Amino acid sequence: MVASVEAALASGGLSPGQRLPTVRDLAASLGLSPATVASAYRDLRSRGLVVGEGRRGTRVRDRPPLRFVAPVSAPPGTRDLASGNPDPALLPDLAAAARRAAARQAPGLEPAGPRRGARQGRPSGASLGHPPQPRPLPRLYGAPALLPELADLAREHLAADGIDPAHLAVVSGALDGVERALAAWLRPGDAVVVEDPGYAYIFDLLATMGLRGVPAAMDEEGLVPGALAHALAGGARAVIATPRAQNPTGAAWTATRASELAAVVSRFPDTLLIEDDHAGPVAGSAALTLGPRARWATVRSVSKSLGPDLRLALMAGDQTTISRVAGRQALGPGWVSHHLQEMVATLWSDPATQALLTRAETAYAEKRRALVAALGRQGIPSTGRSGLNVWVPVPAEHPVVAGLLERGWAVSPGERFRLASRPGVRVTVSTLQPQEADRLAADLSACLRAPPARSA
Repeated sequence: MVASVEAALASGGLSPGQRLPTVRDLAASLGLSPATVASAYRDLRSRGLVVGEGRRGTRVRDRPPLRFVAPVSAPPGTRDLASGNPDPALLPDLAAAARRAAARQAPGLEPAGPRRGARQGRPSGASLGHPPQPRPLPRLYGAPALLPELADLAREHLAADGIDPAHLAVVSGALDGVERALAAWLRPGDAVVVEDPGYAYIFDLLATMGLRGVPAAMDEEGLVPGALAHALAGGARAVIATPRAQNPTGAAWTATRASELAAVVSRFPDTLLIEDDHAGPVAGSAALTLGPRARWATVRSVSKSLGPDLRLALMAGDQTTISRVAGRQALGPGWVSHHLQEMVATLWSDPATQALLTRAETAYAEKRRALVAALGRQGIPSTGRSGLNVWVPVPAEHPVVAGLLERGWAVSPGERFRLASRPGVRVTVSTLQPQEADRLAADLSACLRAPPARSA
């Protein structure tokens, strides 16, 4: 029965949000005992495919992990403020970085010999006057999972931000690191404190792992200490927190807030703390941490700063957590591509790249401030202290999203990012020019003033 439900989800025979028959009705139609059907439903829930709603029954999750979820995209002719991407103009040239990384591996490289199958006597590139192109040296089995040169740079960066770099792992992006840290300690059914509003894929990940997300309220300085304390007191075994560039709200910890949150988590020493520092050096606010502690991990991705296609993040944590993450990784993918690691090490060592990251941090801050100020002049509250996004609370999301789309702006409805919090829309400011902020704010104000559409 479980396999048939999975097949229906994968093929589209069952749709997100669709109601499933009650346990008794399905048992009767299949000739099975209610206990057997109930057990199958529990299995489906633990794998994040369906949601139980008490007396209202069971329905397919809105984003079941067996279906391809199309990325958010803006319709042709509209400004894309919805997808969450960094500005391509503020990302380094990865092709050039790959060439530099190859040259670093083999300085003074001799020209490559003739290719297999090449015609004898045909002039080589070198004889035609072209310099030999460096080729990356192959990395074979037995190489360290974390390249020493990248480890040295990571330790330097993390230590400068007050994060203990004694134990490190390299993972395939921030979400991969979060998943591996959770899997190191938790089991299906465990509760995890999450930010609300929070990152939609964190919610999806927890459901897929059979974990239960417990929402904790946010403000512009991050998790509210009282809300975190209440959630942890209910027995949560982990908390996922974003120190800066929080998605979707742009919240960032202050030193005072970090101290308050540290005092809360210190009362729960066996709770796993995961800090998701996904924006890193382009966040526009200082890096703060609540660790180290008995069980902790800080994940720092390069996707927002160096490019989403560099699926790489560094993870620091306690010895047991990092050991478990690295051990489990060794039995699966084995390691993150050494060529990716070499590219990141090359970029981190490049003064021109560091200057570009500084420009990106400044540009994103200017864009956020311009929009928040323009919205304020329209009497519209918003948050956006750091990162690439500004969060705008609204009475109803879809009329605002539709109204802005008619005016040429694509923004993201907040429902994907909410569990129990109030409605809002997320505006990604990475490509929004400061001079466009007043027009967007005026258009959003007009959408909020528009009378609600009457139903037929």
